[in-house]
Amino acid sequence: MHDVTEPDQPTKRLHEDGTSILLICEHASNFIPEEYQGLGLSPAEQASHIAWDPGAFAVAKLMQAPLDASLVACDYSRLLFDCNRSPDQRDAIREESDGIVIPGNKDLSAFEKNQRTQRFYKPFNEKVDRALRKNSVIVTIHSFTPVYSGQKRNVEIGILHDADARLADALLLVARNSTNYDIRRNEPYSASDGVTHTLKVHGVDKGRLNVMFEIRNDLIRDLKSQRTVADMLCNILQKALFEITSKKTRVRTA
Repeated sequence: MHDVTEPDQPTKRLHEDGTSILLICEHASNFIPEEYQGLGLSPAEQASHIAWDPGAFAVAKLMQAPLDASLVACDYSRLLFDCNRSPDQRDAIREESDGIVIPGNKDLSAFEKNQRTQRFYKPFNEKVDRALRKNSVIVTIHSFTPVYSGQKRNVEIGILHDADARLADALLLVARNSTNYDIRRNEPYSASDGVTHTLKVHGVDKGRLNVMFEIRNDLIRDLKSQRTVADMLCNILQKALFEITSKKTRVRTA
């Protein structure tokens, strides 16, 4: 059982300087339109972690109201196009994932890849752009499988960042005293794995605070566990943002 403390900083105090939170879930769905014929995968493979991030969207939705946040989610499987990748990344349209070959992605022509970009990647990023405000804080929500390529993963929640580590640093400090989850920096992935595209394009390059949460999916299999994790993430996020905004205020008045 994990201890989760109640948030003690009202969200509205974070909005006094115009700050808003945008939650993003790039791998929210495993939906594959009928014309793609399931990309040649079995129903079990289409439902597995290779096609989406199980539980991530449920957690993001539970975080939305407590944070007074906006939420943008991708409506299609990551196997059609991974919206957390740029079109020039090789794994934007994967031919294999966790040892499973994806027949419908094999030997695509440049034209077919561009069609996928126009149909899935471009509209998703346009939705993100429309949801952003000048002082938006970007928080992306992901989940990961407990076993990958035969290797067990002990980390429970990863706090990931690219070049801008401000929010990640604050979250890691807060988490030490706020939860008993095994929370680690840049695990099980990091920027070197190419997983911070959304953070970089919409956060780092625009000077916005940003962070990615990676949640081990066995911890968010049902509504009760999803709510527990969502409450904990809201708690540490509010505290971290409050610390950052308070520090700015102290610097301005010093």
